[in-house]
Formats: sequence, C-alpha cells, structure tokens
Amino acid sequence: MADTKTLEDLKNVMEGTPLADGSTGTPLAAALPLPEPKIDNLGRAYATGKRKNSIARVWIKPGNGKITINGRDQEVYFARPVLRLIIAQAFQVADRVDGYDVIATVKGGGLSGQAGAVRHGITKALTYYEPILRAPLKAAGFITRDSRVVERKKYGKAKARKSFQFSKR
Repeated sequence: MADTKTLEDLKNVMEGTPLADGSTGTPLAAALPLPEPKIDNLGRAYATGKRKNSIARVWIKPGNGKITINGRDQEVYFARPVLRLIIAQAFQVADRVDGYDVIATVKGGGLSGQAGAVRHGITKALTYYEPILRAPLKAAGFITRDSRVVERKKYGKAKARKSFQFSKR
C-alpha cells in the first residue's frame, strides 16, 4: 500500500497538483534553468547536421527566411518541392517561418540525405539560438540524428548481403 501512495505522490509532483500535506509539486523541467544561447560575434548560431553520408554545416541568423545552400538559393539546389518541405519542417514546428536566414554548406551523399542533414543542422542551430525551442523540436523527432547508413559490401558477396547466383554444375 505504501508503494501506491508514493507513486501517486510522484504523479502529483509531476502534474503540479496539491499534495496531501498541502504543498504544490513543481515539474522538474520547470525548475531547471535553460542553457545560455550559443551565438557568435556576428549574431549567428552554428551547428552541424548529419544524415546518411551527408554532412551539413549550418549558420542561422535573424532575417526574412532566405535559405542559401552551397552558395545557391534553395529552389535551385533542391529542385524537388519535397526536399524543400523537409528543410522547412524545423521552422514550421518551432513557429519561426521566415524568421531566420540560413546559410548552409553540405557535402556527401545524395539530395535526400543532404536535405535531411540540412534539416538536422537547422534544428540544432535553432536550439542553440533559442534554447526554449528544444522541447517542441525534440517532440517532433528532429534533434535525434537518424543513424541509418548504407551497409558496406562484404568480400565474397555481390552486395552487402546478396550472394552470387548458386550453380549446381
């Protein structure tokens, strides 16, 4: 019976409802201070994003929403609308559409992996610029790096796992 009472008290503490002794529990997340923003002397936040074999170096600064990738506009570099949508997801979740200018250099992999790397970099840079945005971006799953990469080819195999065709004779 004592275990259920402590579990109920823990639940009340996390929800901030009054406890049996009359005190109000405060959530632990509210009690912790936010980290300081990581902004350089030019007023930018920098982060590195990764996806598959692509690596993106991303700088964000307050602006009107201009996104430049490898010196080209995003419409030129990522011609497919789906890839531009992937990049814009971080700003939409954070409710900061057209609030920041983005300058990114990306290399390695294909266009899909590069778009994912830029999104990851934008997400990290947003959390460095405004630490309060970490919770909604983490809930959307953008902070975690997608670690899936192509498996390497093994010797004696046609590809990573595919064997050569078997011949009985």
